[in-house]
Amino acid sequence: MATAYKILGQVATATLGATTEGTLYTSTSVEAVVSSITICNQAASSASYRIAVQPVADVGSGATSKHYVTYDATIAPNDTIALTLGITMAAGSRIRVYGSSATLSFAAFGSEIS
Repeated sequence: MATAYKILGQVATATLGATTEGTLYTSTSVEAVVSSITICNQAASSASYRIAVQPVADVGSGATSKHYVTYDATIAPNDTIALTLGITMAAGSRIRVYGSSATLSFAAFGSEIS
């Protein structure tokens, strides 16, 4: 089995639209370990964010309460939060993110195992 360490996904709420849930990363045909996720607030005001992990069986719909690893957490103005998570993902699973403002960006780092 080969392991590739990489940036798994990057997305900005300006691209998704504020208050719109979007996909940060999908483990397409490989298994993955998401070691960390960063959230960056590029504005002079606070914002909130959500992160959800959906197993492949639930991918056809939006995130529900059982999927959230964080919900409406607050990030301070002009700040970055780094979460060390160690999320294991089967092929087809995905990470969804949401921001209350169009000034947030998310990045996922980890490894894909093939």
